[in-house]
Amino acid sequence: MIVDLPNTTTSAVAKKVQSLRAQGGVIALGRVLTLVVITKSGLEEEAIEAANEASREHPCRIIVLAAGSPEEPTHLDAQIRVGGDAGASEVIVLRGFGELAEESESLVAALLLPDAPIVAWWSNGAPANASQTSIGRIAHRRITDSANEADPRWALENIRNTYRAGDTDLAWTRLTNWRIKLAAVLDQADATPITAVTVEGASDSPSTILLAAWLRQALDVPVNILADAPGTGIRGVQLIKTSGIIRLFRPGHTVAELTQPGQPAQRISLPRRSLRDCLAEELRRLDPDEVFGETVRSLAISKMHQVSLQEQGILDLEAFGVPA
Repeated sequence: MIVDLPNTTTSAVAKKVQSLRAQGGVIALGRVLTLVVITKSGLEEEAIEAANEASREHPCRIIVLAAGSPEEPTHLDAQIRVGGDAGASEVIVLRGFGELAEESESLVAALLLPDAPIVAWWSNGAPANASQTSIGRIAHRRITDSANEADPRWALENIRNTYRAGDTDLAWTRLTNWRIKLAAVLDQADATPITAVTVEGASDSPSTILLAAWLRQALDVPVNILADAPGTGIRGVQLIKTSGIIRLFRPGHTVAELTQPGQPAQRISLPRRSLRDCLAEELRRLDPDEVFGETVRSLAISKMHQVSLQEQGILDLEAFGVPA
């Protein structure tokens, strides 16, 4: 069911939500958190779809702030989605115009679930400092997506400079399966030392940079990035050992090939993660992701712009300011 409330107030929206639940048309599930999605009007549907799917694992109240034009007269349009249109959640879409076009705690305060954690997600347009925004100050977790920014590398640099416990980025979440596979490979590999690592990935992929930084932190060896064409994501990792090269390479979007010295090649399922999967993973934890914090703070990505990815091809991660 979808209920439109044009030219309304958050108090009226809260009363309508209670009324809908009282009518018995909405199944009252135990909501475990409030997810506040900050986006722009016209870009909200993809975020709502992902949040709805994630809510089947984490029942929650979803509040979407879809900023309208600040040039229009100040008013608030709202929409309530429940039942089949809202997954296992209640979706409240607020479209603010004029003075209400800017995200604000006061706009959502009346709609937050009492005594429940708050997660803020900027699906498009990450703020300059997530933890210092009006919504970010009240949130337990703050999720951005540097891959959606015009310059993903600068977005990572910004996260590095403003990081606070509770911040995370979906470029990091997309690495979970890569990190699991690589950890398993290292557990089973022979005891000869790793002397260097090469990460192959798109020149515009923040996940590629984060994976390289994580491997540098974990293995304490030189790490290079082999730049690929924009839009291709992560392609592979080479672990260079004294006994040979271990390579995990994904030429497409779903299956990777693992080659190791003295062993036949193995095909491994390694699909690109959907937005829904990444969001659901982030909603599973409300404690700070310390490994992400250590990884992103090890970067100084502003130095990346001194080197052309297309011209140089292979880049030493130390050129990005990652200490040895």
